[in-house]
Amino acid sequence: METIGYSHANSRGNRYFLHSQVMKNGKTLYFFSKKGENGALLPPGYKVIENQKTGLPLLKKK
Repeated sequence: METIGYSHANSRGNRYFLHSQVMKNGKTLYFFSKKGENGALLPPGYKVIENQKTGLPLLKKK
């Protein structure tokens, strides 16, 4: 069963899904993709903003 995590619809109507990947140094890398398989939940202490030029969602600390 596929789990769908956090998703964000930008001002242009595109839907992006949040993903995470643990790096070799132990830090977690978060990124948005149009594919929704195995998505991640929004990490606590972060909010989603949108790049005004490209419309891409970004994570920002609160």
